Amino acid sequence: MAKIVSVHSFRGGTGKSNTTSNLATTIALAGNRVGIVDTDIQSPGVHALFGLDEEKIDYALNDYLWGNCAIKEAAYDVSQILQVEQGQAAAPNSALYLVPSSIKATEIAQILNEGYDVELLNDGFQDLIHSLKLDYLFIDTHPGINEETLLSIAMSEILVLILRPDTQDYQGTAVAIDIARELEVPNMLLVVNKVLTKFDFEALRQKIQKAYNVPVAGVFPLCEEMVELASSDIFCLRYPNHPWTQEINKVAGQILS
Repeated sequence: MAKIVSVHSFRGGTGKSNTTSNLATTIALAGNRVGIVDTDIQSPGVHALFGLDEEKIDYALNDYLWGNCAIKEAAYDVSQILQVEQGQAAAPNSALYLVPSSIKATEIAQILNEGYDVELLNDGFQDLIHSLKLDYLFIDTHPGINEETLLSIAMSEILVLILRPDTQDYQGTAVAIDIARELEVPNMLLVVNKVLTKFDFEALRQKIQKAYNVPVAGVFPLCEEMVELASSDIFCLRYPNHPWTQEINKVAGQILS
């Protein structure tokens, strides 16, 4: 039975797409068939991390929602990135697929103007799981709370909420947690991102965990290497021994368990 993992943040700029992509890649490397759906249709970004540009995308999630293709036709096999260097090797049966949202301005505008049938997303997620025989499906959500986000959260077996050590993020995360509890999400994990290295990470972890009564799965440093990479690659593959990657491995381990 495949697990659906939604990765969400109440505000933008938390590093949600990078976290989603690195978690999905790490779990695929462990020998799982993993899919990612970029449902942040208004501001898509996951495609950049996997090197997909406009010329390589024949169908996107938008096309499925408009009835132009099956969801499987919008899924791109990006498993080649798992054949990494530096002595790493993907476990047998590893596979990674991405359903991007369109990066064409006209199609983004059309979604904003016309909307779409959110219930189709549910059908699409299930079709994708069955047609690609997925073990895990990651949903990269749109920040904030809207109909699509509520559906994704409600469908999830695991909800990963990302926040920064910021007052606005703290308040927004509290709202998201309350909603997830009302929707009876079975498992929630918090990820604290972009933390200055001068902070006491363990003290911050304990403070946030106590405030929300939700496990803090990882506390990630704000690092220059991530800024330099500029969303052009999967960080955990480029820097396999970096503290940021070690934290991703811890979060992935909690999802796998």
